[in-house]
Amino acid sequence: MKLFITIIHIILAIGIIVTVLLQSGKSAGLSGAIAGGAETFFGKKKGMDSFLSKLSTGFAIGFLITSLLLSTSLVK
Repeated sequence: MKLFITIIHIILAIGIIVTVLLQSGKSAGLSGAIAGGAETFFGKKKGMDSFLSKLSTGFAIGFLITSLLLSTSLVK
């Protein structure tokens, strides 16, 4: 059972890494201020960013649960 949870834990860790890297970065600096104003005025497509954010949250919750399970003596 511990081996199974460890494998799930590793898969969740890789999932967190991938989903965070696929998300678009926040605009910063002077160019971000200019582009940010345009995005606010014209709107920005957030479908994929929203999905990736929810997916990474799910991976993080699963990672937390498997971390707690592996750290306790409940799993043998």
